Amino acid sequence: MQTLKKFFAAIILTTAIIFSVQVAEAGHLEEIISRGTIRIGTTGDYKPMSYFNTETGKYEGIDAELSQIIADSLGVKIEYVPTTWKTLTQDTLDGKFDIALCGISRNYAREKIMAMSDGYGVGIFGKTILCRKSDAKKFKSLADIDKPEVRVMINPGGTNEKFAHANLTHAKIIVFNENAEIPAQIAAGKADVMITETVEALTYIRADKKLAAPLINEPFTKHSCGILMQKGDQEFLNYINFVLAEIKMDGTLEKLENKYLK
Repeated sequence: MQTLKKFFAAIILTTAIIFSVQVAEAGHLEEIISRGTIRIGTTGDYKPMSYFNTETGKYEGIDAELSQIIADSLGVKIEYVPTTWKTLTQDTLDGKFDIALCGISRNYAREKIMAMSDGYGVGIFGKTILCRKSDAKKFKSLADIDKPEVRVMINPGGTNEKFAHANLTHAKIIVFNENAEIPAQIAAGKADVMITETVEALTYIRADKKLAAPLINEPFTKHSCGILMQKGDQEFLNYINFVLAEIKMDGTLEKLENKYLK
C-alpha cells in the first residue's frame, strides 16, 4: 500500500512538472493573445518617436504607429504603460510592460541585461545639438560646446545624459526632467545647448524658427533604435523581429521613416 501511495505521488509530481513546463513554454506571445492587450512602455516625451499629445490624449510618432502595427498583427489592443528615461531599464527588468518603444538607442549596455530587436532608423540617428539660431555660428564642434560659459541642458537617465557626461568636462551641465520642454528652455535662454538626436533636433527646428541644429549633418555618433524587452523569451523576440522584417520588406517601414524621421 505504501509503495502504491509513493507511485501515485510520483505520478502527480511528474504531471505537475509537465504542466508547469508547458505553461512556461506557452511563452509571452500566448499570454499577450490570451490577455487581449499588449503592454507597451513609453516615455511619451520624444518627438517624433513617441509623444503624448495632451490635447488629444493620444500617443503620436513613429513608435506609436509601430506599436499599432505590432498590436494589429497579434489581434490585440494596446495598453500604454508610462515610464521615464531614468526608470526605463528597471521597469523593463521588472516586467512592467511587454515591450518598450520610445526612440530607444541600441547599445551594448542595454543588450547585456535586456533584449533588443533588430534596428530601425538605421543610418538616421545620431547625437547632435540644438541651440538658438543666433548662436549657431558659435558651435562648430564639441570643443566649442565644452567651455565653462556654455550651459548644456539634458534629460536624466538616457543616452543624452551619458553622452554629455562622457564628452563635456568643462561645460555647465543642467539636468531638466521634462525632455519635451527642453527646446523651449533653449529658445527662452534658460540654457544654450541641448544634447539630443538628429531626428528630434530636426523636428524642433521645423517647429520653432528661434532654434537651430548647426551640426545635424555631422552627428557625433551614429546608431539605430530598437524595441526593448526582458531577456529570456527568444520566441517573442523572434516575433517582434519578424514584424519589423515584414514591414521593411513591404515598404511600410520606409514610408514611416520618411514621414517621421527625414
